[in-house]
Amino acid sequence: MKFLHTMIRVADLEKSIEFYTKVMGMSELDRFENTEYRYTLVFIGNPDHPDSATIELTYNWDTDSYEHGNAFGHLALGCEDIYAACDQIRSLGGNITREPGPLKGGETHIAFVKDPDGYQIELIQLSK
Repeated sequence: MKFLHTMIRVADLEKSIEFYTKVMGMSELDRFENTEYRYTLVFIGNPDHPDSATIELTYNWDTDSYEHGNAFGHLALGCEDIYAACDQIRSLGGNITREPGPLKGGETHIAFVKDPDGYQIELIQLSK
């Protein structure tokens, strides 16, 4: 089996697309609208890596907020340089909730960013 995508529900589709494309540097890959059931699906990812997993932003037209519950943790994205990525995200108005640095008790460097709906995104420094 191949991991395809993670779906998250968003309250403001355009705000979420702007965050993931402009702040996080991803691209809108595909969009599907269903007028009968009143929802839109937008797939966000990296067009240079077509085999990698994507994020499905699900926008239910008649819902303006969601509760995250306590089971979901975070999305994780690998970065060549999380320090530069955090500087860029911050300069574009993104919310860094954990500054980049080593994982407690480990050597891997991580950071956390919060998206417009409050989902946590872990940035993980890729090995060079």
